[in-house]
Amino acid sequence: MSLTHFSESGRARMVDVSGKESTVRVAIASGTIRMHPQTLQRIRDGKIGKGNVLAVADVGAVMAAKRTPDIIPMCHAISLSGVQVEFSEVLEADAHGCVGLQAVVTASCVGQTGVEMEALTAVNVALLTVYDMCKAIDRGMRIESVQLDEKRGGKSGVWKRGEGK
Repeated sequence: MSLTHFSESGRARMVDVSGKESTVRVAIASGTIRMHPQTLQRIRDGKIGKGNVLAVADVGAVMAAKRTPDIIPMCHAISLSGVQVEFSEVLEADAHGCVGLQAVVTASCVGQTGVEMEALTAVNVALLTVYDMCKAIDRGMRIESVQLDEKRGGKSGVWKRGEGK
């Protein structure tokens, strides 16, 4: 498999997708932010001084997905059909006694290139927004396990984490 983001002379380039067929494309990405149990309780109780943490993180994720080509150099500007953000609590404590929040973002479009970068960017910004809103009470929060979980559409079809390359 060759990498297509480099020209014959080895310089970075944006891939020309004009010859590709437009298809429905979906990408699902996830990540977790670990924090002290008291921090999670304050998020639950709405006792973070900056406002509703998950509502703001949701908006941040959508904004990030829409702006992905502005920060990832060779990423195509695409017309997103939708961005969904879901948060769930991770109550099993890790070795440091931290619990967490998992963010899952599903990005979709009808186009000639996928939405993996938009989903991954959105997850990162959702988790960074949680960090920003809670850092005054828990600077030791840790973002981890950001990953693409699934992608659908295009010539390569469906890919799911744990099911091959």
